[in-house]
Amino acid sequence: MIFVLIDAAALLVGGSVAVLRARAQTRVEMAASMRLAEALVGDAAALAHQQLPAEQFLANLPVQLRSIRHVRVAVKNETGIPIRPIPPTDSAARASAPRWFTELVAPPVEIRNVPVIINGSKVGEVEIVGEPGDEIAEFWQNAAAMAGTTALLNLAMVGILYVLFGRVLGPLTALAGGLSDLKRHSYDVRMPSPQARELAAITDHFNALASALETARAENLRLNRQLITAQDDERRRTALELHDEVGPCLFGLKANASSIASAAATLPVKDTQVIAERLRDTVAIVDHLQAINRTMLERLRPMALGHVPLTDMLGELVREQERRHGHISFRFGASGIERSYGDSIDLTIYRCLQESLTNAVRHAQAQHITIELHVEAERRLALTVRDDGCGIHPGKVAGFGMRGMQERVEGLGGRYAIESEAGNGTCVRVTLPLAETANAAVNSDARGEAAS
Repeated sequence: MIFVLIDAAALLVGGSVAVLRARAQTRVEMAASMRLAEALVGDAAALAHQQLPAEQFLANLPVQLRSIRHVRVAVKNETGIPIRPIPPTDSAARASAPRWFTELVAPPVEIRNVPVIINGSKVGEVEIVGEPGDEIAEFWQNAAAMAGTTALLNLAMVGILYVLFGRVLGPLTALAGGLSDLKRHSYDVRMPSPQARELAAITDHFNALASALETARAENLRLNRQLITAQDDERRRTALELHDEVGPCLFGLKANASSIASAAATLPVKDTQVIAERLRDTVAIVDHLQAINRTMLERLRPMALGHVPLTDMLGELVREQERRHGHISFRFGASGIERSYGDSIDLTIYRCLQESLTNAVRHAQAQHITIELHVEAERRLALTVRDDGCGIHPGKVAGFGMRGMQERVEGLGGRYAIESEAGNGTCVRVTLPLAETANAAVNSDARGEAAS
């Protein structure tokens, strides 16, 4: 397009210069033709009047002036009556130029009347009228031939440049596509090496960058998985200590308080009332601590995790929300799901569903919530939670729960996406790779047995 615009500008400038030159040359040529016609008329009269009578001379004069170019000549007798017109020359039969070109180039029409004087008396006159048509036609034919040749050459040049630049810039287009893939975190993209050495160097650097990013991503993914696994192990151990140590101790305190209350029944009434009041306070504190202990256990690790199939655990979570919020319709579907995919994946799916249901119930004002869990191609576990609520406002900042789930999912090499429009509901999509599910499950069971 740039070369076409340059050609158009060059054509405009060249055409303007050609028109100006044609106008100047036409004026010069017309002036010369008018002078020549006047000179020929005078010479013909001087040479012919001695041999021919005036009437015959005037009759033969048109034949003698027919070779004059760029003028139209009319011979008149002494009374001003035309004798006969001059027959056209061969140049007058030339194809005429377009009207717009003629109007741009043609000079003002010039008319000259030359008297024919023989023996001192006027026997007639010759009217000479400028006719630049054949000269303009000649300019037009030359310009048309030159423009056609230039157009063909320019078309050929533009075509050649298009092919050459296409071969040169084609790798840059592919490189831009590769950079877009890197922007989308697709670090496995590689570019073929082009023939141009300069572009080949850029492509090699791009491939090296993509390889380095892929390696760094793999390393970060491995570290994130180790971090998540370590966090899950620590939570498991903490939950086991709370369950096995703190729980029995609280139960023992409550049992001892009940035993003391029974033993205090034999004491005087006044002492019994004081002791019973203190024991009731103690039992209330123990009950509160037990409630806190159960809440901490649930936050750290669902008690059913690792003991109940994943679909049953998720189904119970959905049924619990349905019992709490009877005005909302819940639909849960799972197909092709194994019993467990390891603690990390099972806990991630559980927490994502828990967070999504909580947000849908609290903020979405939804009437219908649909949950789907299935295994996609390439061994990826997919969870979809869709509601028909009010959606998420575009300017709203994601909360800590959503950001935490996204970080955990991406730490396991998965994807966490939210699709929402104001007034059109929300859809949460979570996908997790299952390439290392078997090893993760085995290691998780081994760690669980060791912790037990």
